[in-house]
Amino acid sequence: MADGSRTATTEIEAEAAAAEAAREAKAESLQRVEPSAPRSGVGAPRRGKTSVKAQWAEFIVDVWITNFNSIEFGIYKRSRNRAKSRQFSADMDIFAEVIENGGRSGLLGYREDLWTKNTGMDKRLVFKLFTDSLNWRATMDLMVGRSLQLTLGARGLPVTAFSINTGDHDNMVYLERSAHKWPMLPEHFSFFLLEDGRPAFFRLRRDVIDLGGDYTLFNEHDQPVGFLDGKVFSIGGKWKGRVKIEYADPRLMMVLKLFCGMLIFNADARRHVRSLARDVVAGKYTPRLEKQEAELYMNPRRVR
Repeated sequence: MADGSRTATTEIEAEAAAAEAAREAKAESLQRVEPSAPRSGVGAPRRGKTSVKAQWAEFIVDVWITNFNSIEFGIYKRSRNRAKSRQFSADMDIFAEVIENGGRSGLLGYREDLWTKNTGMDKRLVFKLFTDSLNWRATMDLMVGRSLQLTLGARGLPVTAFSINTGDHDNMVYLERSAHKWPMLPEHFSFFLLEDGRPAFFRLRRDVIDLGGDYTLFNEHDQPVGFLDGKVFSIGGKWKGRVKIEYADPRLMMVLKLFCGMLIFNADARRHVRSLARDVVAGKYTPRLEKQEAELYMNPRRVR
């Protein structure tokens, strides 16, 4: 009887959480239509905290030190979270919050088992951006196959490549570390956003004088249009992002938030890709793509 009662209680809580998530998703969809500032290429709605003088869209990504947080800690918390979003998998670990306008606007999580328990090409980084109510917004995947290709082409220099799915947009975003990297010089990442057939190119460069993991965002004309300022005295990790309001497209803001979460794993991801490349070259490892990653490379025009 005790087991049956517990199961019934779990089902009732899961159904209630699912109904609550549906209501929240409906409310959010009704509030999505916002005025946008026109710009050639990528639209720029006014998002986040805006400075009157400089006109910046701002956000903070604050990485938690422990897993003891209100999102995951508690009885049936994971069951309720999974009921709220299909994207919240059983091994999802929420590790950071996004703060805008003085309040929490989003959460960052990653597939913990994929990264900590798997080996070889099955060891992958998968990040997800959720709203504060755990509705899914974007996913960022480490493309191990593509990263190996670029690393082998760079003669062993680790080059990580990520694909980013920004929800209801038709086009994926691909963010890659540059292979043009000299020792002791800062690293660069690049990506572009496609809007109405026009690509808008961006580059993230780590600052030369860098104490907390600081990056500058440049547009295609090599002009600085945003900054990621890492906090020096932070145990987990904390970044304050600022983007010029005319460039603060929602997808760009999603990419930057996911990028801040990735920085916690940046060094480990490079070591993982470098080690795989060395084993492949030495014949110690036979490459094999993990099923979910293999699907990301599929031809959209294939016969089904």
